Amino acid sequence: MRRAELLMAIALAIFSVYLMWKSAELPIGWIPDEGPGGGAFPFWLSAAMLVCSVWVIVRWFRQITPQSRSSEPFFDSRAQAMILLVVGALTLMVGSIHFIGVYGAVPLFFVFYMRFLGQHSWAKTLTIAIAAPVVTFFFFEILLHITLPKGYTEPLFYPLYDIFM
Repeated sequence: MRRAELLMAIALAIFSVYLMWKSAELPIGWIPDEGPGGGAFPFWLSAAMLVCSVWVIVRWFRQITPQSRSSEPFFDSRAQAMILLVVGALTLMVGSIHFIGVYGAVPLFFVFYMRFLGQHSWAKTLTIAIAAPVVTFFFFEILLHITLPKGYTEPLFYPLYDIFM
């Protein structure tokens, strides 16, 4: 697990730099009378991801986390099972977006991930599963005017468009 933490942090740091470089092809500053440029959000999110990756690397060298002190194999059988479960759940989530939309698929994924894999309480699980699509809706649909896929549930959103647009 020790090597896995370091290798993943390095890979994410390299990917962050790449995303920052690609997003800088678009304007990343403030455009008068328009707002942030097209590359602003991707650039700053990638910069935050780079800072987090560097922080993980620093913590690895200082051996602060249990994973950084571990002498276990790269992936034990439990880690492999968890990875397969998460990959399967993500695949189902992405596949279900066409039918039930982002706002239906994301809460279902959170319920599975938090309650059944993470064993969090129902209160915390349902709070996140309900809050995430609501915040996502207002951020993308209302604030940024970016429509996300809604699948067959799209007619349920028509009243919200009448209210907020």
